[in-house]
Parts: sequence; structure tokens; C-alpha cells
Amino acid sequence: MYRYDEFDTRIVKERVEQFRGQVARRLSGELKEDEFKPLRLQNGVYLQLHAYMLRIAIPYGQLNPRQMRALAEIARKYDRGYGHFTTRQNIQFNWVALKDIPDVLADLADVEMHAIQTSGNCIRNVTSDHYAGATKDEVMDPRPWCEIIRQWSTFHPEFAFLPRKFKIAVTAAEHDRAAIKVHDIGLNMRRKDGEVGFEVHVGGGQGRTPHIAAKVSDFVPESELLDYLEAIMRVYNRFGRRDNKYKARIKILVSETGEEEFRKLVEDEFAAQRTAEKIALPQEEIDRIHAYFEPPKLAAKPANSESFEKAKTADAGFARWTRANLHPHKVDGYTTVTVSLKPMGVAAGDATDDQMDVMADLAESYGHDDIRVSHAQNVVLPHVALDDVYELYRKLDAAGLATPNEGLISDMIVCPGLDYCNLANARSIPVGMAIQEAFSDPDDQADIGKFHINISGCINACGHHHVGHVGILGVDRKGEEYYQITLGGRADEKAAIGQMAGPGLKADDVPVALKRLVDRYRELRSSKDETFIETFEREGMEPFKDAIYAGA
Repeated sequence: MYRYDEFDTRIVKERVEQFRGQVARRLSGELKEDEFKPLRLQNGVYLQLHAYMLRIAIPYGQLNPRQMRALAEIARKYDRGYGHFTTRQNIQFNWVALKDIPDVLADLADVEMHAIQTSGNCIRNVTSDHYAGATKDEVMDPRPWCEIIRQWSTFHPEFAFLPRKFKIAVTAAEHDRAAIKVHDIGLNMRRKDGEVGFEVHVGGGQGRTPHIAAKVSDFVPESELLDYLEAIMRVYNRFGRRDNKYKARIKILVSETGEEEFRKLVEDEFAAQRTAEKIALPQEEIDRIHAYFEPPKLAAKPANSESFEKAKTADAGFARWTRANLHPHKVDGYTTVTVSLKPMGVAAGDATDDQMDVMADLAESYGHDDIRVSHAQNVVLPHVALDDVYELYRKLDAAGLATPNEGLISDMIVCPGLDYCNLANARSIPVGMAIQEAFSDPDDQADIGKFHINISGCINACGHHHVGHVGILGVDRKGEEYYQITLGGRADEKAAIGQMAGPGLKADDVPVALKRLVDRYRELRSSKDETFIETFEREGMEPFKDAIYAGA
């Protein structure tokens, strides 16, 4: 993974001390909240329903054990003993006192972390495939280019005050695990005639007006990528709406301009760049960054592990977990492990300080010091020998981290909702827990198969409800919480926005309605191998709508 150089270190530490002074002025009353707001947002500090919240950047979702232990210590020392991993591959602390935030940022700086540009109208975290560098289906490891984009975008003076926040995602695999088509810019690495480049999608997003991104280029060579991104950003900065924040995202610009005209604006801006404006990234710098992402030296192993197979035979719980939570590795004898942060009765994405310490220890002992955060609010250990998996599982199980549900119906994306967020209209966490309880039988979950439920507590869609196979949106009706159901969304290479099924349901009715929907799916699927989303796309809305509202 990337390591700070002397300039990175100095910049981050200086930024901490600047903010320390700003916090002192706010606490003394010298700065009013409206004056402090733009300063705190530039340092990842939000004012939530009950307290300030600190969002910490985890670029492209990658951590090392030292960093994970630092997060654990922050949870232990400054928060209430846990942190919340988010759909942006970041982590949030919801109960840090404002007076302590400069000390938290100083502790983060010591382990090469920060909270810069995790908020505000700027280019936010660059996210990626959580299996990057370990999966068989990628053209190449996309993380070096994520890092190059991160360095280009951080503190970029031309894009520090955009019309609205801006998010970039990069993948290099045919199967999109980074949800690139619902980002402001989504990049898919391709190989063409022996050359590596990028398929570019622009204008995706969720919120109150969800859009799937338009493809603006089939192939941009590596050497031209930053110039092409600069052209896109300049078009957005020039033409993006600043008079209405609800119409300020680039998705609205692309939609209102039209795909063809927007593509022409970008191509014209790209062609108009003068030589002095071009970003001539030296090859030695590209090579330097790529070197930070060299794969770990994995000892040669047979493709099949005798101890792994014996453990599956002897331990039914382990066998169940391996079916759900392991992903094939590109090297024989290894696997990629998903550590589910979705156990029963716990808010999705939450991990305690002790659990973070355990994950750090396991990454050190079995995972070549590599930890990833997925946009589905789980943690991934990408390089684990099959010989070590059973011992790792036993330690995860002892820490409450061995829930066998990755990708299954209880592995939901759930925003914090009205329990924390001052923008929310309804609670999300209790509804998610009630659904988990309704589908608590692990055999039942396995029979249902891949099934993505996403829950948001308001139209801002932090729970990505628009792209859930089943999306649930909390709304307020005269002081009472209702939940609208959408069906047919997906965030992968076949990205689609879910369709509204009908009127909202009361919270207590949601799990029961989903039980009926799942039963209808089982009746209609062509085989147990046909997933819910495949059945929905074949059968359409009506049979599932009828099932949801059968009890109405």
C-alpha cells in the first residue's frame, strides 16, 4: 500500500495544527457555528443529531494492521468503544467530543491517515474493488491508479469548491464490485491492443434523483487519464448548477445537457488543453507508486488444502461460513476472506475496539498485513492461505466476527438513519435488525441465495436503497415513519435503479411483506441457482408487488 513521503507527512501534521487552532476558537466562542462549519467540513467533522461525527478517509478501502489498531484505540479512548464502517470505504466515529478531535487527527497522522476531503464540495475518497490485487477477473490491480487520482485530486485548487460533492470509483474487473455506474465518475480499466486504458462513465449517483452514469469514452489511455479527468471536472465546474443544491450534482448536468452534448463538451475541453496544461506524469513516478502495490510474496501451495477440506467435513459451521464468505484468489492455495460486520442485533458496519484489534492481529498473522473495507460495510482479508483459514475462522468466531452471510439476505447495507443523522426522516437500524430476525435461520438464508437489501433513512440515499435488489426508503408522514419499497435495483456491471413497488409500509409490516416476497421468489425461480434479481428481471414487478401488498 502507499506510504507517505516527507511532504505528505508535513502537510497532514500542519493541517492538524491549523484545525486545532480553529477548534479552540470555536470552543471559546470566537467562531460561531456558521463560521466554523466550512472549516470543520474540510476536516471531516459533521454535526449530527446528537453530537459531532468524524469521518476518516480510508483511500480505496485499504488499511494495514497498525492503522486498524489506531482506529481501535480511537474508539476506545475518544468514542464509545466502536466505529462505523461506511459505504464510502471510510470509517465514522459518532461520539467524539469536539475538543478531542484535534488529538484524534494527530493520532491518525502518526499512522498516515487523515480526514481531509471526507466532506465538502470537493473530490472525496477514491474507492475501488475490495478484492483488488487478489481476484482472478481483473485486468490489473487498479489501486495504483486510485492512488494517482487521489494525489491529483487532493488540494487541487481548481476543484476545491465544486458545485457539489464529487465521488470517483475505479475497478479493473469484468464483475463490478465498486459500483462505478452510480458514481460521479466511474472508471473501468480495460486492455486494448496490448495497451491499458480506462472506460469512462460520468453522471451516476443516487439521492433524490438517481441516475446511472453515461459512458463518455470507451478507452482513455493511461497517459491521458488525468488530463481527461481534468476536462470532465472543468466542464462540471463551468456548467454545474450553483443556484440549487438539489440540481448541483454532475448527474443533473449530464442529464439536462444530454449524453451526446456532454460528451462533446468534454472532448472539446480535452482537445483545447494547451501543452503547458497537460499533466506529464513521469514514468518513474508511475513506477514508484505501482511499486507500493506489489503483491505479497505468497509461498507456493497446492491448489487444494487437505487441512481445509478436513475442517469443513468436521465442522458444519465452518463449512457454512466458507460457502458464503470466501472468494477465489488468483493464486492457487489462497483465498480472500470477507469478515462480515452484519451479525444479528448489531448495526450494519459497526465494529468494536476489540474486534478491530482482532482483525489487525489476524491480518498480521494470516493476511500479509492487508485489510480492506468494502462498500457493503464489511472488512476483507484478501490474501489468506487455505491452510490457515480454519484457525482464522475460529478466532473470528470467538470475536463475534464469523457471521456466515456475505451477499445473503441478512448482509444488508444500512445507513445510521434517525438514530444518529439530523437529515434522516426515519430510523434504519431497527428495521434492518427486524429483517435480520425474520430471516435468522442460516439454512433459510442459504436457500434464498444472493439477495441484496439496502436501507436508507432519507432521500439522500446513504444506504444505497436505489440499487438494492430490494431497496427500503424511510419517509415521514405527519410524524409517523413509513417505508417505501423498490425492487430490481443493482450496483454491478448491469447497474439499474429500483422501481417503486407501491405505497409505503409501517415498520412492523416490512419484515412480513419481505417474507411474502421471498416466498413468491421461491415459487417463481427456475431453479435454486437462479437469484432473486434474475427472477425479477424475467418475471417483472407485478407478481412481487402482489406479494408485498397481499396482506394490505
